[in-house]
Parts: sequence; C-alpha cells; structure tokens
Amino acid sequence: MARIKTPVEQYLAKATLRHVRVSPRKARMVLNMVKGKQVEPALQILRFTKQKTAKFVLNLLNSAISNAKEHKGADVDKLWVTGGAVDMGRTLKRYMPGAHGRANLIKKRSAHITILLSEKR
Repeated sequence: MARIKTPVEQYLAKATLRHVRVSPRKARMVLNMVKGKQVEPALQILRFTKQKTAKFVLNLLNSAISNAKEHKGADVDKLWVTGGAVDMGRTLKRYMPGAHGRANLIKKRSAHITILLSEKR
C-alpha cells in the first residue's frame, strides 16, 4: 500500500473508505479534481460530476468535514482538501467463456480512498 506523503504541516482530519467497487484509476481522476481546493468548491464539483466515483468521494469528504468539526473543533470555512490517495483494494477474479473453449479472465477491481483536510492560514 502506498504511503500518503504529507507536507510539513499535519493534516487536521482524515477519512478513509475501503473496498469500494470502482477501479483505482477512475477514482484517482475524481480525487485529483478536488485536491488542493477549498472544501465548499470541492463539494460543488463533486455534486455536479457525473461519474460513479464522485458519489463515494462526496460522502467521504462530508465524513472528513464532520470529523474535523467534532474532534478538532475546526471552522468549516477554513478547511482545504490538502491531500489524499487511492490505493488498490482486492481484485475479484471471474471467468467468462472465450473462443475455442477457452476461459477469459475478468478482473473486477476495488479501491481504498483516503482524503486529508487541513486549515490554511
């Protein structure tokens, strides 16, 4: 599993969603859209993105925001999405009939999505 490299400042809140049945490559595309943005514009971007992964990342971002409010007493207006990562989860292997009596392998990938929030001054 890849480690998340955080800058010198520590993150304020973290939320993780594991074993999401979506390809990690597709999840990275959605997460990269909101990295480095303030929380409110990031929520707007995710609400109007048509990809399946956007719904998962939106729920995860809401969870991280509530974690920051409850545990650290953070001000929501000052929160930024400072980091995050998408790692490979389990791969389900299924077989489908192929030509000439062969079997073709189908890989159903899953992902672990992590999002980090911090306050910028």
